[in-house]
Amino acid sequence: MHRRTVQLGAAALDDTSLSRRRMVETAALVSRSIGMIMSLLYGLEVGGFGPTHLDPALAAACLVSAAVMAGSNVLSVMGIRRPGARWYSRLSALQVLLDTLIVIIFVMFTQEYTPQTTWPLLSLPIAIAAIRHQLLGALAVWAITSAALLVMPMRAAEGPGAIALNIMIAVITGSQSSAFQRQLTTLQQVRRELQHQASHDNLTGLPNRAQLADRAEQWSGRRLAVLLLDLNGFKQVNDTYGHAAGDALLHQVAQRLDATIGPGDLAGRLGGDEFVVLLPEADAEAAARAGERIRETIARPVSIGGGHEVTVGVSIGVAVRPAGGSADLDMLTAEADAAMYREKHAGRAA
Repeated sequence: MHRRTVQLGAAALDDTSLSRRRMVETAALVSRSIGMIMSLLYGLEVGGFGPTHLDPALAAACLVSAAVMAGSNVLSVMGIRRPGARWYSRLSALQVLLDTLIVIIFVMFTQEYTPQTTWPLLSLPIAIAAIRHQLLGALAVWAITSAALLVMPMRAAEGPGAIALNIMIAVITGSQSSAFQRQLTTLQQVRRELQHQASHDNLTGLPNRAQLADRAEQWSGRRLAVLLLDLNGFKQVNDTYGHAAGDALLHQVAQRLDATIGPGDLAGRLGGDEFVVLLPEADAEAAARAGERIRETIARPVSIGGGHEVTVGVSIGVAVRPAGGSADLDMLTAEADAAMYREKHAGRAA
């Protein structure tokens, strides 16, 4: 139901996640650029970052790592530009994998060809994976780095100690990131529910007056037909069967309205037994045809529970704003209300 209703705030809520993704990609771009510069300086023996007379194999590994980081930065730029793309998660996982391999290669070669202790750097891709893919990602990278540690040239006590330290880092950072993601998801869900309540009628789920006015404002300057509907016989149903039956009737009418109008149209409830239908780009003839379809739909018997069925009619007033017109929703609704009153009066007179 309500396939055409406006989800106000959905874009803003999505922007929260998109903003976080952009922040993650920007941080990756900056930190990886620093790492790329450091690798180049290390491999070229500039600035005193590495040992003098660097082994050619280590120097080559540094240059290859810098090149891979440059390629990963291209992926980060893509992520910043298209954080909502369907391929973003795969791109993010690829970056984690590349970052992990880069650090493993650097640590492996420095452990082999220098006296430096560089294995603590393996905690970096674990933290990165935690930020991007929570606990599961952190544990996956820990498993990869642990396998690499087992084949690296290290002192006997360093391997198990490094693996143990990294699992603690993976659990701490991964669990915190997972908790934050759950909190963010819950917050977004609550905000969506609150926004939906603010823009929709609680009983029928149709857009309320505020959302109808917002949509009409979006169509400012365009041709717009407004149908104002008032149910005939609703009070009798309420008086005879009770308010629960009346609520069931209103709910059924709302469903029928939503199913009857065309794509791009919008049906809403003003209150009581009054409904409004907005028909963008519709002229008087198209509005009249829509009104007849609505009459036929609402005239069908409605089940209100307890084995009871009722039949109600509807009075419809129509107002049409021409293209370039300045009438807002309140003015159009008032015009449609006058037309609806004339129809009701003519029906009583007949």
